[in-house]
Amino acid sequence: MGDVTHENEIRDNESHKNVTHENETQESDEEFTVDDALVAMGFGKFQFYLLAYAGMGWIAEAMEMMLLSFVGPAVQAEWGLSSNKESMITTVVFFGMLIGAYSWGIVSDKFGRRNGFFITAIFTSTAGFSSALAPNYTALIIFRFFVGLGLGGGPVLSSWLLEFIPAPRRGTWMSVFSAFWTIGTLLEASLAWLVMPTLGWRWLLAFSAVPSAVLLIFYTTAPESPRYLCRKGRADEAQEILERIARMNHAELPPGVLVSDHQVAKVAELPSEDAYLLSQNKAENGTSDGLDSNVPKEASVFTLLSPQLLRSTLLLWVVFIGNAFSYYGLVLLTTELSNKNNTCNPNDAPSESRKTVDVNYRDVFITSIAEFPGLLLSAAMVDKIGRKMSMASMFFLCCLFLLPLAFKQSGSLVTPLLFGARICITATFTIVYIYAPEIYPTSVRATGVGVASAMGRIGGMTCPLVAVSLVHGCHRTAAILLFEAIIFVSGVCVLFFPFETSGRELTDDVSDMKPEVELT
Repeated sequence: MGDVTHENEIRDNESHKNVTHENETQESDEEFTVDDALVAMGFGKFQFYLLAYAGMGWIAEAMEMMLLSFVGPAVQAEWGLSSNKESMITTVVFFGMLIGAYSWGIVSDKFGRRNGFFITAIFTSTAGFSSALAPNYTALIIFRFFVGLGLGGGPVLSSWLLEFIPAPRRGTWMSVFSAFWTIGTLLEASLAWLVMPTLGWRWLLAFSAVPSAVLLIFYTTAPESPRYLCRKGRADEAQEILERIARMNHAELPPGVLVSDHQVAKVAELPSEDAYLLSQNKAENGTSDGLDSNVPKEASVFTLLSPQLLRSTLLLWVVFIGNAFSYYGLVLLTTELSNKNNTCNPNDAPSESRKTVDVNYRDVFITSIAEFPGLLLSAAMVDKIGRKMSMASMFFLCCLFLLPLAFKQSGSLVTPLLFGARICITATFTIVYIYAPEIYPTSVRATGVGVASAMGRIGGMTCPLVAVSLVHGCHRTAAILLFEAIIFVSGVCVLFFPFETSGRELTDDVSDMKPEVELT
């Protein structure tokens, strides 16, 4: 009787062990991606900190760009520069940004998002403070070029932040992030209003370099993107960051093993037995050994022209060029049209009337406030009616506001028209920086946005020639009509984007996407 009982106990124990093993095996078969984890944890305290950090970088870039509309006329008046030399102070910044936007995107995709924006912050802050001490025009041009080189890394910060935000609320929170740009423009307009009449343009340059220095001070607290780490096969590091997010947000990670979207797609293509063996291997090692064997090892600009991305890339370049041309052109145009001493000078020779500068800082400040309703409008539209329709409608509406300015208007009408145009162009600028990172996979996301941003700098480089030189040369109507044409073409290009990204999960690799010709 005792032997029978003993045998039953042994049988029960073995049965219990088998059940436990089966449960453990079942648990090890469970997988989750970074997107799954972010959705499960929600947008909490951790993301709010990242939003503040990235927002400081956006404030820094906005201030450095906004000050161009104040420093150019001031330096021109103090040093007796021609309008072409005044335009060059702005153009050289965009030339630096063109090089920087392309370079830092590749650096970010290859060496990490953190390394990318760390280097750019060093360039921007150092060159910004040096600009305030420039002894002559040549030195100022050189320092402003290096400022632009650093500012070219702005898209790296936006891509970094995007990869921490849950997909369902991505559009809304990236619109909130864009509000920091508006804060930067208003801060710069206020600073110029206070500093320029008393301390001068050098102090304005020095104060404007402070936000970039703040990024360096708090750099050690900024984590690497877990999506980037997972893509590079560093799942253990990605897991640690996700666990840190879970602790700060008082949430829990999904059960199972962290994998990349690319791994999930590959597992789905395997026979069931292979899938089982693969999941067992993940359970033992914690990561997939073959992660990088199936994907391109390095991001390449040529990848952006692959069949999966060609159409989006080319259209995005046109939209970025048109958007940058229009936005920065409107900023400069506001200053030029509000300068009480601004007179037509077809011969481009500095006259005594151009030896002083009398910018109406109140009007510049008012038109800068227009960015707030622009942000609110973009936040309201971007997730409800989609990225494409939001951008296109704002481009076309901007054309309507600008058209009356092709002819001389009273001062009381110029400011409201510029205010309305600024609302629209701010909305398109905000939405395109949401849309651009969403159409590219993780492997080339920073490169794709960086190159698109670099293309946009071509628009930024040429806009001073229109907003400053043409206006000075008594060609105001031609300048406004050129703005109209570029803005209208940009709106049409938006309508031809192959797909809407609202609510879509981010992809990890180009191989996970269908050729765009199949999507039309």
